[in-house]
Amino acid sequence: MKNLIISAFALVAIAIAPNTFAQTKMVGGAAMYPTKNIVENAVNSKDHTTLVAAVKAAGLVETLSSAGPFTVFAPTNEAFDKLPKGTVETLVKPENKATLTKILTYHVVAGKLSAADLWAKVKTGMGKTELTTVQGGKLWVKAKGKKLYLVDEKGGKSWITIADVNQSNGVIHVVNTVLMPK
Repeated sequence: MKNLIISAFALVAIAIAPNTFAQTKMVGGAAMYPTKNIVENAVNSKDHTTLVAAVKAAGLVETLSSAGPFTVFAPTNEAFDKLPKGTVETLVKPENKATLTKILTYHVVAGKLSAADLWAKVKTGMGKTELTTVQGGKLWVKAKGKKLYLVDEKGGKSWITIADVNQSNGVIHVVNTVLMPK
């Protein structure tokens, strides 16, 4: 009887638990909680240490911690490793803050666009859709099979590897290549 009562309480607790647990995703070995903002979550991902360091160097922590909402296409450490040797080290220097900021804000779109939203836009756009970044540049979203990818202004492609990592101030889509503006 005691086990039955405990089981009943457990089922009730699961049934009334907030949706945040159901929406929590793992990225870089860390739980990404939809109750935390973009920066609060990103600092815990071991796959995004380069991105976090770059956001700090560019002075964008406050912006990406604000209410937003934002859609962030977040490159992994491996994405940054694809850049020519020495690029990241050069970009995070204080004298290159403007260039770094331009690149990072090119990965951000105002508003919260889920993967379903992106798919709908691609479908309506007959295979692609154009997004305007916070930096002012253009990104194009396309689909191949069941995957979405982005094309930057230089023609580079980046696949969305983890979609819909919900945040209190938007959504993150993890990407495998750094996007480059003109």
